[in-house]
Amino acid sequence: MPNKITQLFNIKYPIIQAGMIWNSGWRLASAASNSGILGLIGAGSMYPDVLREHIQKCKKATDKPFGVNVPMLYPNIEEIMNIIVEENVKIVFTSAGNPKTWTSWLQERGITVVHVVSSVKFALKAEAAGVNAVVAEGFEAGGHNGRDETTTLALIPMVKEQLKIPLIAAGGIATGKAMLACMVLGADGVQVGSRFVASEESSAHQAFKQVVVDAKEGDTQLTLKELAPVRLIKNKFYNEVAALYEKGTTPEELKQLLGRARAKRGMYEGDLDDGELEIGQISGLIHDIKSVSEIVDDIIIEYNLAQKNISSSAFVL
Repeated sequence: MPNKITQLFNIKYPIIQAGMIWNSGWRLASAASNSGILGLIGAGSMYPDVLREHIQKCKKATDKPFGVNVPMLYPNIEEIMNIIVEENVKIVFTSAGNPKTWTSWLQERGITVVHVVSSVKFALKAEAAGVNAVVAEGFEAGGHNGRDETTTLALIPMVKEQLKIPLIAAGGIATGKAMLACMVLGADGVQVGSRFVASEESSAHQAFKQVVVDAKEGDTQLTLKELAPVRLIKNKFYNEVAALYEKGTTPEELKQLLGRARAKRGMYEGDLDDGELEIGQISGLIHDIKSVSEIVDDIIIEYNLAQKNISSSAFVL
């Protein structure tokens, strides 16, 4: 299925494995790239020397293109960007910051730059900054999210209407049917996160993977909007956050409760009570833990079958 995204990244399928904190290490990224999609290392949970190690291991594990996702709010951002250049990574996805800050600098060094946004406004700002493509992520997505709560179904066509550069859809996409729906709405490709959390190669703790598999509709909620909106599994920590909101809270109280390393405790170390468990609404449709290659095969097979079913059942108005 060659198109703008497969050509931009030199991949077989227009699918990107999201660069998620505490989930997207070199094993996941290399397995994704070896399966014909674009694998991303999630730099947000890595110290610079750890990121370098993951890049080097990923290069040994795959000869296919892969990239690094970089949330720009981290204090060691300059060191991270220099490591990416030194290690000859050719694709960078930026998020949580102003795309103007690093886009030109990276492109001058031969790097393709994609920026993650949650609104039409920020998609246009990213395009104006010169990025090569945009990921538009809907409200359904796991982890850090947009404040406007615009769903993927609404966001993609609104962004497509105004954007001239390639568009990648994200948020609530874990199946071939969802991928086809996004492509029909105007996306050139899709980014998949939560489904790859529940993969054998994900660096997430096995206990967290099982929570994702066991999740049902309504088990996640977007919260902490005063700090940085994040979608979480409803566990003991989430209930403590909800209790603060119920009595009336302040950003300072929320920061004190959040503390440090909550996400690591939950997703990487498997503390299912007091950890921060970030996952998307689509977790209610994830029922098993599979290898990355099996997940990609499932998506492509379902995509092609859905396409045929639509064609065969189409009606003329």
